Amino acid sequence: MVDLDALKLPPLPEPLPAPTVDAHTHLDSVEERTGLSAADSLELAEAVGIGWVIQAGDTAQDSAWGEALARTHPQVVSCVALHPNEVARHPERYEEGFAQITALAQAGAHVRAIGETGMDYYRTTDPQAQARQRESFVRHINLACETGLTLMIHDRDAHSDILKVLDDSAKPARVVMHAFSGDADFARACVERGFWLSFPGVITFPANDRLRQGLAEAAPDKILVETDAPYLTPIPVRGRPNGPYLTPHTVRFIAAQRGWDLEDTCVRLRDNAFAAYGGPWGNNG
Repeated sequence: MVDLDALKLPPLPEPLPAPTVDAHTHLDSVEERTGLSAADSLELAEAVGIGWVIQAGDTAQDSAWGEALARTHPQVVSCVALHPNEVARHPERYEEGFAQITALAQAGAHVRAIGETGMDYYRTTDPQAQARQRESFVRHINLACETGLTLMIHDRDAHSDILKVLDDSAKPARVVMHAFSGDADFARACVERGFWLSFPGVITFPANDRLRQGLAEAAPDKILVETDAPYLTPIPVRGRPNGPYLTPHTVRFIAAQRGWDLEDTCVRLRDNAFAAYGGPWGNNG
């Protein structure tokens, strides 16, 4: 197994009592930032009880990378999309990119979602660029409906507009709010619409009480856990590069917050992820 000390990476956490799912990660970015190959990341994850991984797409290029990875690694499924900030920054390559995403979405059962798509008003403040995000979001929603795939949403500082677009659009079979960043009221609005809420490591930060209030409102069968690696690293290793193998820290935190038995939490989060992304996958699915 890879030497984490030599790479100056966080140590392995205590293994979980039952295998579960990292519901959103970027293994290509993990490799770029840390030197861990996708194979390294998956081996480390399995060693601590993360038996399945969902690889998210941000561009046509990394969506293709993720599709190829999922095609050859049964514990991985991929999501394909153009990230809202990609849409805002590079309108000149949007049409070609969306055509590639459309083709990738039909590559096989190892592709499970259209995502991450949505709107981001934190990094994109120009009204015209925000309008491009909105138009692209609608096209991604329609693609999810046409293919029957899950819709995975990136939402940053755009809660009300995200809900408005979704309410005014065709209805995908399943909707996941990736890296849930709202409060209790927004969580209730999502729960009313039947969405899954996916919680990353930032829920462990002391200042993020509103996220914990959102977790408290989430339906037990609609809660997911994710890393968004290499970003959003949880306490106790906050500030260092994230990876799927660090998911157990957030799993334990969610179990404690909800007052759930840890093994039951692992099984629940696994089953929720399978339901959110169209059923089991992999050798242990």
